[in-house]
Amino acid sequence: MRELKAKHVSDSETEQIQPVFYSQLNAQKRLFGGELVSWIDVVAGTVARRHSAHNVTTAEIDNLQFKLPVFANSVVVLHGKLTYVGHTSMEVRVDSYVEELSDERKLVNTAYLVLVALDENGKPTRVPELICDTPAEKAEWEAGRKRRALRDQRKRESF
Repeated sequence: MRELKAKHVSDSETEQIQPVFYSQLNAQKRLFGGELVSWIDVVAGTVARRHSAHNVTTAEIDNLQFKLPVFANSVVVLHGKLTYVGHTSMEVRVDSYVEELSDERKLVNTAYLVLVALDENGKPTRVPELICDTPAEKAEWEAGRKRRALRDQRKRESF
């Protein structure tokens, strides 16, 4: 069994740039929400894979908030980082922005996803502890701990 060395939030932080094409728009000529969710899932998976050094699977999309529409010819920037880890699961926050020609970024979406690390047999496997270096990372950890407790409560109540 390999030793699990704790990792910093910054060790797995990921950013992806995604141009928006006309074929990705819905009937209202805005980015189809499912397309954005797919990009978010890819970024979250990359963050979790980097942290765990294992293949991962998305177990839950805990929170997904759309704040602004995205139109054709926009550039979407997706920024993902770990917020909380358990024994085999990892919570990843992905913020999505529209990047203007002026380089200004406007927040479009914030999502929290829970991913599970898998061993070579497809079974959940332990993940490294997470080192939070900044006050913001520590605050996100505490919020993640609360979100996990709420998820556990919802499961107990079958909600």
